[in-house]
Amino acid sequence: MYDLKALYEAESVEHAVALLMEHPEAQIIAGGSDVLVQMREGKRAGKELVSIYGIDAMRGVSFEENGAIRIGSLTSFSHITKDPIIQKYINVLGEAVDMVGGPQIRNIGTIGGNTCNGVTSADSASTLHAWDAIVEITGPEGVRRIPIHDFYIKAGKVDLRPGELQTAIIIPKEAYEGYFGHYIKYAMRNAMDIATTGCSVNVKLSEDKKIILDARIAYGVAGPVPMRAPSAEAKIRGKETSRAAIKEFAQAVLEDINPRDSWRAAKDFREHIATVLAERALCESIRLAGGEVHE
Repeated sequence: MYDLKALYEAESVEHAVALLMEHPEAQIIAGGSDVLVQMREGKRAGKELVSIYGIDAMRGVSFEENGAIRIGSLTSFSHITKDPIIQKYINVLGEAVDMVGGPQIRNIGTIGGNTCNGVTSADSASTLHAWDAIVEITGPEGVRRIPIHDFYIKAGKVDLRPGELQTAIIIPKEAYEGYFGHYIKYAMRNAMDIATTGCSVNVKLSEDKKIILDARIAYGVAGPVPMRAPSAEAKIRGKETSRAAIKEFAQAVLEDINPRDSWRAAKDFREHIATVLAERALCESIRLAGGEVHE
């Protein structure tokens, strides 16, 4: 069933790094929801695999000393959705990963695997971009942390060097404190379907809830990698929570995104959906932040 050359089981992060250095052609397997399917299709035939699934230190959600939220890369989608820290501070991430596949996939699939496969349609990826997430990578030269925007190099390729593995995703305190967000996934089916377009928006309102102090918007399937829309973010910053300002914000995303034609959807359709989702997601984020949209 699976054309596999060898499977090595890592007992710790350090052991995983050592195995990857000892077997430079080996590929990492975590939950296996992507890797095993690709092996059955023959895309990874005859490969060596390093399993990191047994490294419990890479699981769970916690706070770092500076208040940042740390999400271990082996944390499953189901655990993220149910985690009290996620629910209290960045609930939109739990909502986003709850849209991945079916229950079986969400129980076994990990947030690290979802981001490391490099695909633009990953439901967690656009949401993490909107949270200014930092990716922690551990390798033979130690630990490095890079913005998630820099982690994605091109479609299907991320910044993992020889011997390295992603060990955590960090949400800085300044990126989540005072922000409220909403994620919308547009797909042809309501369940178990890849996003045609995904849109995640976070907003921070003034004390009187009438001014948008800051907004962050990110997309999946609006380009070769998950991406932000900085033109729209700049346009809405400092504006009132008015319908007119929100519509300007939504139209401004077209200055940044670059969706493609595919069998799933045409470019112009994706652009239309992107503006509609931007408007809806921002309106809902304002509501969640305690504000109201007025004419």
